[in-house]
Amino acid sequence: MIIHVTRVQVVGPYSLELDFDNGARKRVNLRRELYGPIFEPLRDPAYFALAYLDPDSRTVTWPNRADIAPDYLYEMETEQEPTELAKTLPQ
Repeated sequence: MIIHVTRVQVVGPYSLELDFDNGARKRVNLRRELYGPIFEPLRDPAYFALAYLDPDSRTVTWPNRADIAPDYLYEMETEQEPTELAKTLPQ
Protein backbone atom coordinates (compact mmCIF):
# COMPACT_ATOMS: atom_id res chain seq x y z
CA MET A 1 0.00 0.00 0.00
CA ILE A 2 1.39 3.37 -1.00
CA ILE A 3 0.73 6.07 1.57
CA HIS A 4 1.04 9.84 1.26
CA VAL A 5 0.97 12.81 3.61
CA THR A 6 -2.02 15.12 3.15
CA ARG A 7 -1.25 17.71 5.85
CA VAL A 8 1.80 18.74 7.84
CA GLN A 9 2.03 21.09 10.80
CA VAL A 10 5.15 21.92 12.78
CA VAL A 11 4.22 21.50 16.47
CA GLY A 12 7.62 21.63 18.18
CA PRO A 13 11.34 22.14 17.56
CA TYR A 14 11.61 18.78 15.76
CA SER A 15 8.00 17.60 15.89
CA LEU A 16 5.41 17.35 13.16
CA GLU A 17 1.73 16.54 13.20
CA LEU A 18 0.87 14.62 10.04
CA ASP A 19 -2.31 13.51 8.33
CA PHE A 20 -2.12 10.62 5.87
CA ASP A 21 -4.33 9.73 2.94
CA ASN A 22 -5.65 6.66 4.75
CA GLY A 23 -7.18 8.87 7.47
CA ALA A 24 -4.43 8.33 10.06
CA ARG A 25 -3.07 11.27 12.05
CA LYS A 26 0.08 11.15 14.13
CA ARG A 27 2.71 13.30 15.78
CA VAL A 28 6.37 12.39 15.23
CA ASN A 29 9.67 13.74 16.50
CA LEU A 30 12.46 13.76 13.91
CA ARG A 31 15.34 14.92 16.13
CA ARG A 32 17.12 11.55 15.93
CA GLU A 33 16.58 11.30 12.16
CA LEU A 34 18.40 14.52 11.24
CA TYR A 35 21.84 13.23 10.31
CA GLY A 36 23.81 13.56 7.09
CA PRO A 37 24.56 16.65 5.00
CA ILE A 38 21.06 17.12 3.55
CA PHE A 39 19.44 17.13 7.00
CA GLU A 40 22.07 19.25 8.78
CA PRO A 41 20.21 22.56 8.21
CA LEU A 42 17.09 21.02 9.78
CA ARG A 43 18.88 20.76 13.12
CA ASP A 44 18.21 24.50 13.45
CA PRO A 45 14.64 24.67 14.82
CA ALA A 46 13.93 27.84 12.82
CA TYR A 47 14.84 26.05 9.58
CA PHE A 48 12.99 22.89 10.63
CA ALA A 49 9.90 25.08 11.04
CA LEU A 50 9.97 25.78 7.28
CA ALA A 51 8.58 22.28 6.60
CA TYR A 52 5.83 22.13 3.99
CA LEU A 53 3.81 19.57 2.08
CA ASP A 54 5.22 19.07 -1.40
CA PRO A 55 2.27 18.60 -3.78
CA ASP A 56 4.26 16.42 -6.20
CA SER A 57 5.94 13.99 -3.78
CA ARG A 58 3.07 14.29 -1.25
CA THR A 59 5.40 14.25 1.72
CA VAL A 60 7.12 16.66 4.09
CA THR A 61 9.81 18.74 2.38
CA TRP A 62 12.08 21.65 3.32
CA PRO A 63 13.44 24.52 1.20
CA ASN A 64 16.77 22.70 0.62
CA ARG A 65 14.69 19.85 -0.94
CA ALA A 66 15.32 17.51 2.00
CA ASP A 67 12.35 15.20 2.44
CA ILE A 68 11.38 12.07 4.32
CA ALA A 69 9.53 9.18 2.73
CA PRO A 70 5.87 9.17 3.76
CA ASP A 71 5.90 5.46 4.54
CA TYR A 72 8.85 6.00 6.90
CA LEU A 73 6.94 8.79 8.67
CA TYR A 74 3.89 6.56 8.90
CA GLU A 75 5.87 3.74 10.52
CA MET A 76 7.60 6.01 13.06
CA GLU A 77 6.69 5.77 16.73
CA THR A 78 4.02 8.30 17.68
CA GLU A 79 5.28 11.08 19.93
CA GLN A 80 3.20 11.92 22.97
CA GLU A 81 1.91 15.46 23.04
CA PRO A 82 3.36 17.56 25.88
CA THR A 83 0.06 17.63 27.76
CA GLU A 84 -0.18 13.83 27.58
CA LEU A 85 3.44 13.47 28.67
CA ALA A 86 2.88 15.74 31.68
CA LYS A 87 0.08 13.45 32.85
CA THR A 88 2.50 10.52 33.04
CA LEU A 89 5.16 12.32 35.10
CA PRO A 90 5.14 11.95 38.91
CA GLN A 91 3.78 14.93 40.79
